[in-house]
Amino acid sequence: MVSTRGMSQRRACGLVGLHRSVARHHPRPGDDGLARQRLRELAGEYRRYGYLRLHILLRNEGLVMNRKKTYRLYREENLSVRRRGRRRLPRRDRQPIVAPTRRNQIWAMDFVSDALWTGRRFRSLVIVDSCTKESPAILPEFSISGERIARLLDELAVRHGLPEEIVSDNGPEFTSKAMFLWSQRTGVRLRFIDPGKPIQNAFAESLIGKFRDECLNDTWFRSLPEARRIIEAWRIHYNTRRPHSSLGYLTPVQYAARGGALRLPEGFAPRPLADSTETMLQTETLTL
Repeated sequence: MVSTRGMSQRRACGLVGLHRSVARHHPRPGDDGLARQRLRELAGEYRRYGYLRLHILLRNEGLVMNRKKTYRLYREENLSVRRRGRRRLPRRDRQPIVAPTRRNQIWAMDFVSDALWTGRRFRSLVIVDSCTKESPAILPEFSISGERIARLLDELAVRHGLPEEIVSDNGPEFTSKAMFLWSQRTGVRLRFIDPGKPIQNAFAESLIGKFRDECLNDTWFRSLPEARRIIEAWRIHYNTRRPHSSLGYLTPVQYAARGGALRLPEGFAPRPLADSTETMLQTETLTL
């Protein structure tokens, strides 16, 4: 407008709404050479640092003040840190899923979560015999460690015997040192499914589906003791009263009556049980 229409710079800036200092400004390319070089050096020394940490280091040295400038230099230099993938667990030997043919041949176990009416979460350890579909135990607790699982399995060995093999996922409780020592002591094999393949633990997943549909989703738990009582009552009902279609509509206890004798290793001596667990077992005995 100034060159074509002969207007003054003041009037032209007023018409377009532009401040005269902006119109008179001539950008001067900054010298980022030193900042670029130092950024590359720091990125090479601290290879897992992102641009924000590198910006703090550059700012402490007085090379940059604006983190957006650091980010621009960071992208132009292709210094982006590749995000590390999920830690991969060591692969186990591929083994075909074997359909068990007798009692205590294979047990399966897994966790299922729920919440009290207050919103506090708790977990239930579900154990099932893959042949008879009988559930030896369902353990609800706020926290369940590998040592607690080992004590529960010792407890079940007295009443149900020991399985030849236990199938589970790769959870930290199942792969803990306590479970490894328990397996060494009892001779029970621990088999872990491939990560992300819950179908390989289908017997436990099947029981969890029934447990959630018929008990957890149908009940509002006010406290953990109440949850233990209701869940134990449902487990006993599942074992003794509920017909199972895959068993010819027999109950798991009826089908288990056709199984073999209990298997206990030579010299097996289970550790003492908790009082609460003994009470639950006595309740089940009286009910049966």
